[in-house]
Amino acid sequence: MACFFRRSVALQLAKVCELPEDVFIPLISAVPVSKKQSAADLRVSVNSLVQNGAVAADGDLQTKTQALADQMRRDAVVEEVVAGRGVIHFRLNKLVLAQKVLEQLRSDPDGFGVKSELLRHLRGGRTLVEFSSPNIAKKFHAGHLRSTIIGNFIANLKKALGKEVIRVNYLGDWGMQFGLLGAGFERFGSQEKLRRRPLEHLFEVYVQVNREAERDESVRSAAAEFFRRLERRENQALALWRQFREITVDEYKCIYERLGVHFDHYSGEAFHHHQTQNVLDKLKTRGLLKTTEKGTGVVDLSGTGDMSSYATLVRSDGTSLYITRDVAAALYRKHRFGFDEMIYVTDKSQTIHFQQLFQILQAMGHQWADRCVHVAFGLVQGMSTRRGEVVFLEDVLEEACSRMLNNMRHSSTSKELEDPEQTAETVGISALIIQDFKGPLMSDYKFDWDKVLQAQGDTGVFLQYTHARLCSLLRRHASETQSCCDVSPLVDGRSVSLLQHLLRYDEVLLQSANELQPRHLVNYLMTLSHLAASAHRELPVKGSSAAVAQARLSLFSAVRSVLANGMRILGITPVEKM
Repeated sequence: MACFFRRSVALQLAKVCELPEDVFIPLISAVPVSKKQSAADLRVSVNSLVQNGAVAADGDLQTKTQALADQMRRDAVVEEVVAGRGVIHFRLNKLVLAQKVLEQLRSDPDGFGVKSELLRHLRGGRTLVEFSSPNIAKKFHAGHLRSTIIGNFIANLKKALGKEVIRVNYLGDWGMQFGLLGAGFERFGSQEKLRRRPLEHLFEVYVQVNREAERDESVRSAAAEFFRRLERRENQALALWRQFREITVDEYKCIYERLGVHFDHYSGEAFHHHQTQNVLDKLKTRGLLKTTEKGTGVVDLSGTGDMSSYATLVRSDGTSLYITRDVAAALYRKHRFGFDEMIYVTDKSQTIHFQQLFQILQAMGHQWADRCVHVAFGLVQGMSTRRGEVVFLEDVLEEACSRMLNNMRHSSTSKELEDPEQTAETVGISALIIQDFKGPLMSDYKFDWDKVLQAQGDTGVFLQYTHARLCSLLRRHASETQSCCDVSPLVDGRSVSLLQHLLRYDEVLLQSANELQPRHLVNYLMTLSHLAASAHRELPVKGSSAAVAQARLSLFSAVRSVLANGMRILGITPVEKM
């Protein structure tokens, strides 16, 4: 709803500067709510007006700021215009602020913020997001959690802003490790154990064969031979590989369901393996693939032809590499899905790999490579359970559920729940997500169970508690809530702070979309929850007059809607009781 107020200010700036009002819309921002409460609701930087050609560049900045402010008219929407240091502040009519914000949240709660004209340029088009991408025949490692939840957030955000989104899980299902696993299973494997404990057994076999391969040349030779059988597409080897793949994907899907994550397309290196020769042929035709003295096939990425930077696409024995299959996958996806942008979500150790991938695609003449993005993230340190260092994500989820359930049982505020285990798991997963999203994605962070599951402070538990508390309030007073109400009781400081903060939602979504960083939305929702908690204490519904009660319920309902919508974009399922 900030768009209504931005448009009012932009209209005045357009008249004074004699430019179309759309020039000013992205330059006008809502003032963040802070402890040092400013009277202003909106502001515009005069420097930004200069940079956009709306104001002449010569002359003293403060003089220009004051002159512009003096030409702004006060009206039914803008009550006061004040010149600050290089900034013009606008104070809005508080009744109009409450009326417009609550009106939109009543009529279209799911569209609030995401349909803002500030985000109009982001709508439409098709975005492909590749994320999670674990390895076949290995249990879902806790390290894959970051890629999964970050990719899910990006896909959710893009969809909320009006993109068609294709979620791709690119499985690590090809390579020499399958030679080791195949040879190992032929030596140590058991179909009976595979049926009873599929991934545990494959993991045991993989660990055992690696140990044997370190000291036994014949095991390494058997692994190389098994992988050659796979590449020759020998039936028996392929059948075993397919069995490993199907078992693993089924196990992964159970984990994704618990996390509330889904994929539109499962793919893998194996699918693109047979397409690599076509990639190499295209590179040769363009004169891009060169053979080194060692017999490897490389692409010069130096830009100067001196091979100071290059990518290897073919081993000396003629087999392809991971990057060769990635090139094939990118070309296939562009042909099949016709994406407008493609986003890869992996840890930061693969940064150079993706730089090389995008350079190779550009060298092949594919301009759309400019719209390929790698979102990199750091490592999680110290994620362990009571039993010791964690290996699998199931252990982390079980630990989160168990600890949260214990906390809920010892909490004086916990309600009687129909399914406390499910609520504990949902809240526990929320806590894991928020812990992960609080800082810059590139940063490593130290995991601490006690901090993650705290009910106070900036945690996922606090977000869920705030949402559940608002739901409880609205349930208790459901008979008093009306579709329309008098907003005049909402001009006190607490109510205005909440309304001012709601005004910023579209700007936070824009910043999140531009940077593909969830921390901006997390910080916004945390502030919203703290403001809501204060308002809940200081603005009682029970015991107030009917008009005051209805106005406050309308405000709390609006806050709950925005909180829930923001949580869903982050990949969190809001709970209504806890």
